[in-house]
Amino acid sequence: MERIAKRQRGHGQPQTPDIESHFGYWLRRVSNHVSGAFAQALEARHASVAEWVVLCRIGAQPGVTPGEIAEAVDLTRGAVSKIIDKLEAKNWVARSTKPEDCRAQLLSLTRSGTRILPQLAKIADENDREFFAVLDSVESATLRRLLGKLAEFHKIRAVPTD
Repeated sequence: MERIAKRQRGHGQPQTPDIESHFGYWLRRVSNHVSGAFAQALEARHASVAEWVVLCRIGAQPGVTPGEIAEAVDLTRGAVSKIIDKLEAKNWVARSTKPEDCRAQLLSLTRSGTRILPQLAKIADENDREFFAVLDSVESATLRRLLGKLAEFHKIRAVPTD
């Protein structure tokens, strides 16, 4: 066993992996800081990242159903339902039903939700500016294109909500 270990190490020196040579390391390192700062800034406004994601979907598509949101953000209907319950408790979202089908819930922003959404968007914009201002416009466009290409190739549909 010892012989095998020495042969794998080569010349008796243990090989140390170069963690910084891995793209995943750098993506995770940057992502943790970007998303962590964003989550913390949202918490100051009594919102979570998951709530922000769902609010954005409802703001972009008034009358969307919880099932459509679940499919769009790749969460379970139960998880989306809990998020909607929290948004409703904050009076940011209202539920209504389709006249032809009382079981189908339609979601819309309340007056308070309509006021808070641009404030939360400003937090997202400021967070992006703070972390990505070091990149010029060409670098920003390249990074966005490359990340989009990776997400498309690997069929990554899940929207980060934590």
